[in-house]
Amino acid sequence: MPLLVEGPALHADTVIEGQRGHIARRWVVSGEMDASDELLQMATPSALLTLDGAIRSLNAAMARTLGRSVEQCVGRGFGDLLPASQLNAVESLVAHAATTKTVAMRVLEFPGAGAASVVCLVEARPVNDPVGGEALWVHSLDAGNDRGGLLIPFRLAAKAANLGLCMYSPQERELEWLGGAPALAALFPEASMSLSEVVRRVHPDARGALRRLVRSTAARSPWIRLRFLTERDGWHLLVCRARRVILGFGGPERVFGVIRDDTKREARRRRALVALSAERQRADEIAAFSSAVMTAVTEQEVQQVVLTRLAATFGGTGAALAFVTKGRLRVSSDAGIPIPVAALHGLPLDAPSALPYVIRTGEPQFIPNQEDYVRRWPHGAMVPYFDQLDSGYAISITSLSPGGDQPLGAWLVTYDSEHHSSPDERALMGTLADLAGQALKRVRLQEARVELATALQQTMLPTLPEHLPGLEAAACYQPSRDGLDIGGDWYDAFVLPDGAIALEIGDVQGHDVDAAAAMGQVRASMRAIAAHEPDPAAVLTRTNELLVTMDAARFASCTMLRIDPDDGRVTGASAGHVPLLYARDDGSHSIREMPGGPVLGVLPDADYAEETFTLGDDAALVMVTDGVVEGPALPLDAGLERAGTLAAQAIHDGLNAEETADRILDAAVAVDHLDDVAVLIIRRT
Repeated sequence: MPLLVEGPALHADTVIEGQRGHIARRWVVSGEMDASDELLQMATPSALLTLDGAIRSLNAAMARTLGRSVEQCVGRGFGDLLPASQLNAVESLVAHAATTKTVAMRVLEFPGAGAASVVCLVEARPVNDPVGGEALWVHSLDAGNDRGGLLIPFRLAAKAANLGLCMYSPQERELEWLGGAPALAALFPEASMSLSEVVRRVHPDARGALRRLVRSTAARSPWIRLRFLTERDGWHLLVCRARRVILGFGGPERVFGVIRDDTKREARRRRALVALSAERQRADEIAAFSSAVMTAVTEQEVQQVVLTRLAATFGGTGAALAFVTKGRLRVSSDAGIPIPVAALHGLPLDAPSALPYVIRTGEPQFIPNQEDYVRRWPHGAMVPYFDQLDSGYAISITSLSPGGDQPLGAWLVTYDSEHHSSPDERALMGTLADLAGQALKRVRLQEARVELATALQQTMLPTLPEHLPGLEAAACYQPSRDGLDIGGDWYDAFVLPDGAIALEIGDVQGHDVDAAAAMGQVRASMRAIAAHEPDPAAVLTRTNELLVTMDAARFASCTMLRIDPDDGRVTGASAGHVPLLYARDDGSHSIREMPGGPVLGVLPDADYAEETFTLGDDAALVMVTDGVVEGPALPLDAGLERAGTLAAQAIHDGLNAEETADRILDAAVAVDHLDDVAVLIIRRT
């Protein structure tokens, strides 16, 4: 059954023309009949609907207001042709009129033919269709004398959404406050305000955006943010959006604005961002602290990490670090400690003061103020200095080792006002102190091992004999930059029973105490074997058999030479070692790769060959380990060429054996020196 929707109020008897312009039917309004085509000639929107809301017929004004042709509207649901937000209102209007058989009214928003939507007060009235029976006649009423009524749904919606609602009149250039959330209404002391006054209250950075907002020809604007100066409580952050609306069919166009006050939300967001930033910074500081303290390799580096990072990590103003040496405190601090470190330095572990107590027992002390310190430690070392402090004072002290362990020390954080440490802060301070204690233990153990290994290596690296008949010899050694700064490189020179001179250079795998010990084993074995079998190949063969039999954990490379100082005859063999360098005083050099066999200590029954050549009076032999001629950016061939050139130039320049060795070693250390390096120079005299 149809329903008629019409524009301005009609007289009692109305004739509605069909969509093609001729008089199609006679409708009875208020029980009376009248043949008339006035309805189709009216300027205001009207339509005839079935009782379930489908369009049976409409005039041209309604079609324009719906933004479609007459043909596109007929048969469609009336609510389907309006914005989706209007569907519930249309269904309510149609259902009320159809079921109660009375007149119903609603304010509806139509899409309109242009950018602006059209807001109309619509009446739905039951009518009789002589052909089809009951129908609904829906039409737009003239709201010219009360346009404020059209705004009521907008006000209610704005209030429900906690938004403010205002309306701008382009002709009058006035902004009128329409209502909405009461808190937003309080921002505007007057019901209306000129655009110039509004612009004056907007922060200069947002004035251009505001002008574009009210002058935009688009149906709906994006949200913009602006700072608005209120009379009572200063700047507010407002978020605004505008839309263009025509008030009633043929009525004036206005710009509606909805406003949200994000001042508190922005303040919360900023506080959250500040807190998040502070938390991230704190996390970064903790991570940096942990990484730095765990990579420290000396006690001084542990001290440096603690004194530069500790106070900042826990929001303190100063930090001190105490180590235990022979039962007394050895204290250092940063510049933020207001109490002289001398008051704590040298205290015995049994002193009646907070810092020795923490070190002695392992129990942390979190002292929130001076009064608490004096109450708990009336004879404490810091008490006499409290009168010198202008403000409050708090202390947190944490042990670097758990109670019952060998006391290592403790750290101390000071604050220039009362400070109550949270459980999380206390737990974190304890965790970091434990890391620092572990690092300190590791450093001290490492230093002890280095001292032991260095002493071991020094006893095993020989001092060359002051006089080798007929020869000038010099050697130098530089340990690795990795590991314990010791390694398995070695050299040796000694006189054989037949008067010849034995020379060795070698490299045991690794850079630790075991490598140094293995090096000593190999060197001592070769010396002992050479006393009975002086030929280099035989010495290497017997040494390899010994190491394989012992199931040595480390292998070794080696070159051994036997030199007759009278005639310069040299016999040599190599166990997987780098070649020799032969340098002459004319500045030339050559590379001699000695025959031999595999590295020592790996293959049983290995045979080693040897070679004999003559060392001239104007020449020198340069024996090196692989660290001299190999590196990450230095291939072996290039390294050998560099060392040979340096040696030949040194001899050409008249340098002695020791100066020549130093020149080669200095060049190796300066470029990509990662491994141990050893150099042995031999010249005939």
